[in-house]
Amino acid sequence: MQKAISILGRTYTLRADDGEDLEQAAGEVDKRARELMRRSPAFDQGTAAILTALNLASELRNVRQRVRAEVLDADHQMAAVEAVLEAALSQEEPVGGDE
Repeated sequence: MQKAISILGRTYTLRADDGEDLEQAAGEVDKRARELMRRSPAFDQGTAAILTALNLASELRNVRQRVRAEVLDADHQMAAVEAVLEAALSQEEPVGGDE
């Protein structure tokens, strides 16, 4: 599907599987770029757009690094639980054994 979005007063028509997601992303980019231009009036739209993209890319990298660390930590925790369970099961007497 094609979707029209607006960033810094310019309209772009893009293809998107999820038009609502694209609209929300465009809204976030527009909001951040406008805020950057408000704080630094010397920035033109191109500079504001590039700096906004860099800020978003940096945030994305940080989130990816945190997620990777959390997944690695969860893998280690699952391995520890698995080792404890295997040890417990290997010590358990067989069912129906001599009592």
